[in-house]
Amino acid sequence: MKKIWIIGASSGIGLELLKLWLKEDYLIIASSTSIESNPQAMELQKNNTQRLKLVNLDVTCIDSINNAFNENIEFLNSIDIFFYNAGVYEISNTNNIQIKDFENMMNINFLGFIRVLSSLLPHLKKDEKKIVVNGSLASYFGLPNAGAYGASKSALLSYCQSIQPELIKQNIQLQIINHGFVKTRLTAKNQFDMPQVMDSKDAAIIINKNITKPYRFEIKFPFILSNFLQFLSLLPYKISLAITKKMIN
Repeated sequence: MKKIWIIGASSGIGLELLKLWLKEDYLIIASSTSIESNPQAMELQKNNTQRLKLVNLDVTCIDSINNAFNENIEFLNSIDIFFYNAGVYEISNTNNIQIKDFENMMNINFLGFIRVLSSLLPHLKKDEKKIVVNGSLASYFGLPNAGAYGASKSALLSYCQSIQPELIKQNIQLQIINHGFVKTRLTAKNQFDMPQVMDSKDAAIIINKNITKPYRFEIKFPFILSNFLQFLSLLPYKISLAITKKMIN
């Protein structure tokens, strides 16, 4: 029976993945800052007491990470998949620059993963392991109203690209998921039409299906949006920036 630890499981994609994994008989530890008091997670744990454990963990605090890991050392040492899904999002533009929003997104979306990774790696020295990181298509090209979020996800993607060759030599498969718009409490803040937006349940199904396939570094979807943004990043700036200018409300 596979063992999975997911951080960022209290809502959205993380919660939907949790539901899917419970149907597949995985042993799971699910974490977020206050997941032990999250009603939906508590209900799932109540119905799956032998296979689901809830553990509070704050990715902005190294002591919180170490305490959570040390209290579940046996599980961690035999884990199969570690899934980093923690993330925050705030709209950002030059009309009202909020430094705290930038700091918060970098602290959770990017630096949070590095804190977790630094404590996690010593436990992943035996057998084949997989680390999955939830990124974003916003990492491909800077988009209007998403400067802070895109910067944090771009940093995450760049870092994962940098360390993948190291980890693969240690028999650790690092995988990043770059997806488009998903209906969550975070994207509910958007005041614009979101192309190819999908439900979190549908996104979770795609993710779950792909992480069990033969290894590849990146999982990206939906098809049209991901290829458009990738193509946008290849264009001369004179063209690409003219396109994104038209996206401004």
